[in-house]
Amino acid sequence: MAPQVIVVGGGLSGLSAAHTLVERGANVLVLDKNPFFGGNSTKATSGINGAGTKAQAALGIKDSVKAFFDDTKKSARDLARDDLIEVLTGRSGDAVNWLTDKFGLDLSKVSRLGGHSFERTHRGGAQFPGMTITYAQMEALEEIAEKQPERVQILKKAAATKLIKEGDTVVGVEYTHDGGSHKAYGPVVLATGGYAADFDKKGLLQKYRPELVHLPTTNGDHCTGDGQKMVIDIGGNGIDLEKVQVHPTGLVDPQEPDAKVKFLAAEALRGVGGLLLDAEGNRFADELGHRDYVTQRMWDNDKFPVRLILNGQATKEIEWHCKHYCGRGLMKRFETGEELAKEMGLPASKLEQVFADYTKVVKDPKTDPFGKKFFSNTDWSLKSGPFNVALMTPVLHYTMGGIETNPHAQVLDTARKPIPGLFASGEIVGGVHGANRLGGSSLLGCVVFGRVAGDSAASYLLQNVSSGQTAASRLGQVGGHLGMATTIRIDPETQKVHLEFSWADGGSSSSSSGGQVRTDETKAAVPAKPAKEEPEKIEQKEYTMEEVAKHNTEGDCWVVLDGKVLNATPFLADHPGGKRAIVLYAGKDATEEFEMVHSPGTLEKYASHIIIGTVKK
Repeated sequence: MAPQVIVVGGGLSGLSAAHTLVERGANVLVLDKNPFFGGNSTKATSGINGAGTKAQAALGIKDSVKAFFDDTKKSARDLARDDLIEVLTGRSGDAVNWLTDKFGLDLSKVSRLGGHSFERTHRGGAQFPGMTITYAQMEALEEIAEKQPERVQILKKAAATKLIKEGDTVVGVEYTHDGGSHKAYGPVVLATGGYAADFDKKGLLQKYRPELVHLPTTNGDHCTGDGQKMVIDIGGNGIDLEKVQVHPTGLVDPQEPDAKVKFLAAEALRGVGGLLLDAEGNRFADELGHRDYVTQRMWDNDKFPVRLILNGQATKEIEWHCKHYCGRGLMKRFETGEELAKEMGLPASKLEQVFADYTKVVKDPKTDPFGKKFFSNTDWSLKSGPFNVALMTPVLHYTMGGIETNPHAQVLDTARKPIPGLFASGEIVGGVHGANRLGGSSLLGCVVFGRVAGDSAASYLLQNVSSGQTAASRLGQVGGHLGMATTIRIDPETQKVHLEFSWADGGSSSSSSGGQVRTDETKAAVPAKPAKEEPEKIEQKEYTMEEVAKHNTEGDCWVVLDGKVLNATPFLADHPGGKRAIVLYAGKDATEEFEMVHSPGTLEKYASHIIIGTVKK
């Protein structure tokens, strides 16, 4: 059997690395500190970039890797790393095609985001692309783990705390799980994400960008730079850590305007023709400019609230997004321009003039004071509704800085030499996007460099298994074969090797063997896996909707999904979309909104334990 590689992080980058490792014949242990896979990847709302894809060819889009490289380098500015950009853009088409071919994803819709010279941001017909792409990989990997546990093992709520080294080589990772501390051995791929929610007084944001700490974030509270800190602790090199991207369009919830965590308004909303208007009803920027440019224009103009407005044409093109935002109370729909002007506290004639001026710009772009060049869905008048409108605010969104790697995803030390046995991919890596990341390149970076890291780790593993390693590493690999994380301790007096086995469901056991242990002896010493405990079954009852409606608070939260009654109260803290996404529907039927985001079978697979009954007809 193939040896074990440890992947830390279950977002899109970690999942891409894990799938690539499986394809290359390696066994994989995936650790994620959250109750669910997905991380920030599931929140990506615009799409994934790719140049030279099948979808572009079908649509007649004349994009090229060179054009994508040039756009990315321009966005990265003086911090551009040509070697990393070449990998990102050069492998982008293959990455998108891999997703469609291997996972059966629909990525046939292609649009242009800010800073792109061609339409190259891919998404499907519905749902957020980050969620559909990540869930497809997540479900596929979990299926392999279920059917081939000797190939893939998954541990959730398992937080990596320290990298294990032998000399200069990384040979494993320490992690906490089920109240205990454990060790797993093998080469390590770190895919732990960024630090745009690291608000600790001694955190990376406070150290490198203290003036931004007051801003809200679109990141989950797990994005605290764990991987960066572990790498720096063993002599890895941090790069561009002051480069933190502030996204201009975080959605302001009128019910919680000061919430620290905001939902992101997809850049695709502006890509399909959305306008940004200030409190006086005026445009103040090229809506398709780079993110840092639009953010700075918002701050310089300083006339809040800023609204993002979609006309009827744009609404139709991206209707699913609008419906979802409206369902969450983050966007409002107005049938006419007069209704919208009233909401803004402006005379209808003001809005009519703004739309008329923009129509002139569309006909002659040279007249635009902000230099806008690309236009979509250009029917703007008071009668061109329905208008979908949301309040905007700048938000911490992405960290371009991180640990330094080479184009092979090998982590570099402070002398810029590869650290043997350690690889990284995704937002943990610095230098890929320079000073500013293009929209649509986050998911792309996860897939491209996740695959590169998987390739490199598999190659490293093969070379080291062929040449031989230390006893601890070899035993760790054997433990990986058998579907468990293994801790090895050598008794200094008896020289016996003591193995501690930590099972994915939290059970543990141990065994000892004397002297030098061969592979067959180790297998013989492995104890039987503890029996998995079945969750306690909840007695199912029937409830009326009147009874459900009484449970409508955060401390007592019931919801109805497809005729089933759920007591979601104990699930709120674990929900990957945040507790407010559920509390919003406390005491109500949330079937329509749930099915907009989740695929069939999600409830039964991940939350069957909170089903308490059915709705009485």
